[in-house]
Formats: sequence, structure tokens, C-alpha cells
Amino acid sequence: MADLLGDELALRVIGAEIAPVAGCTPVIDSAPPAIEPLVSAERCPLPSFFIVGPPRTGTTWLHEILSTCTRLPGPSKETRFFDVHYHRGLDWYRAHYQSSDGNRQIGEVAPTYFASPLARERIAQLVPNARIVCVFRNPVERVLSLYRLKRAYGHIPWSLEQALVQDPELMESSNYAGNLRLWQRSFGPDNVLPGIYDDLQANPQSFMDAIADFIGVSRFQLVPSQRTLVHDSEHMTYPRSYYRTRLALVMADWFKARRLNRIVVALKRSRVRHLVLGGGAPFARPKPQLLRSLYQKLRPEVEALEELLQRDLSAWRNPKQVDVDG
Repeated sequence: MADLLGDELALRVIGAEIAPVAGCTPVIDSAPPAIEPLVSAERCPLPSFFIVGPPRTGTTWLHEILSTCTRLPGPSKETRFFDVHYHRGLDWYRAHYQSSDGNRQIGEVAPTYFASPLARERIAQLVPNARIVCVFRNPVERVLSLYRLKRAYGHIPWSLEQALVQDPELMESSNYAGNLRLWQRSFGPDNVLPGIYDDLQANPQSFMDAIADFIGVSRFQLVPSQRTLVHDSEHMTYPRSYYRTRLALVMADWFKARRLNRIVVALKRSRVRHLVLGGGAPFARPKPQLLRSLYQKLRPEVEALEELLQRDLSAWRNPKQVDVDG
């Protein structure tokens, strides 16, 4: 009975917003977010580097590592300023950088910027010399991971087959070579660092050294606990109730738009999290024919990236036997 009442309440509160918008754009309104004190432009310059994704390529891990040696937005990882909240102005954006340590490089880890023309153009206009990091992963594995994340967090209600048709972000963010060329064109090839997720998995220290050198921070030694990737979608499940989870997502976006990120972080760490995240059935393995279709559809993109990077990515071109047969 309690679950039914909760779902009914969620339906009433969300109202027209229960129909998900294609992609990952948060549901927000345009009310001015004048709540927390603003940080002056003089004391908070704009970032000098951006790790732009795409999603599900180790960006949460990179944010946790880089937060120890650079200035990143907080307390939430993503501001969504350059693709969603740009109309709120630079003071709203700067207010996410609360540290006054002027000796650290300032940056942002923002996986949704990768496939966003608006984000790319706005960053290029405001920070034309910014250093840009893109990390690429087997596109089929990445699409499956992104689907699980979006389904678990209430972004979409569809099956995988439906989502591949209804949610354009799943495939558009897999346009690796095309988007990489656009970032290189906007910032110059020397200011764009392409990384490979496989290298991060194989040797996190070497991967991190390359990024540190590129963004201009001193190299540092990873401790054992930092060598494990975080936020693995393999252990995610469907939510107990899509509508309840969707309501939580809408509310979280409302708080974030008003720079009340601390409330969202506190709720994520509380028992409330277990009421809206997880608890449902585990995600089933994709059907073999669907996997084959995905690999076939994304193979040209892998080949284009191989040519652009001059690197062998043949392991990404065809499904592994274990992927197909389970």
C-alpha cells in the first residue's frame, strides 16, 4: 500500500514531467537562483581545463582523483553550465568554485559537454585556450553502461531496444571521431588530449600522469584505493518505482539549479537514497542479436577513430564470444 501511495504522489507531483525528455537534459525551470552568496569574478577565474567525457568513460574516477590537486566544482560533480544552465550567468557558475586557493589549476569534469555543440562553442568563446580531455571507451560497452545509469536514475523508462530509438544521446555521444574533430577544430589539436579507457583500466598511474602533464599539474602517486574505478554500472538495478525515482531526479535538478547542491549530496548519503535508487530487478544481458547490431552500427565510428588516433582498436570492432553467448 505504501508503495502504491508513493507512486500516486510521484505521478501527481511530476505531472507533465513524467514524459522524459530525450537525452540527459535535466528538468528545471528558469527562476533566478539568487540564494547563495556569489563569488566575485576577480577571485575566481574561469577553468583552464575541461574533461568533457563522453559519459561512462571514467569521469567520476577522474573527478575524485583531480579533486585532490585541482579546484573543481562542488559539492556536486557536474554544473551543466555550458550546456543547460548557461542562461544563469557566470556568477552562478563561479559560485560552484568555493575554494580560495589560487595556486591550484581550475577545471571541470563534464561528460555531457562532449556531444554538445553549444557547450563546445561557449567554452571556446570564453576560454579559447582551455585544455580539453576526451576519453574513449568501447562504444558498445559505453552505450550499455550509459543506458543502465539513465534507467536506474529515472532519466528514461524504456527498454534498451526502445531507448536506442527514443533517446538520441545514447548514439550521438558515440560519435567519437566526428566530435573529437570538432573539439580539435575549436581549440587546436595541441590543446585536445584523447585518452583510451582501456589504458586507464590497465595502468591508472600512467594514465593519470599523462593528464597531469597535459593540464599542467605536478605528477602525484596514486594510493591503492585510488586505483579502483568508481560508479560501476554492472551492479545497478532497475528502480523499485520509475515514477518515484523520476520525482527524485526532478527535485534534485530543482535544488541544483538554485545551487543547493549540499542538500542533494546529503540526501544521497542518507537512507532516502535506498527509497529511490535500486531495489528493483537486475538488468538482463542484452540479446545476442542486439549486441551484434550495435557492434555493426558502431564499427565505422571505431574505424574512424582508429584512423584519427593512429591506434589499433580492433578489440572494439566485433563482439566478444562471451558477450554474445553469455
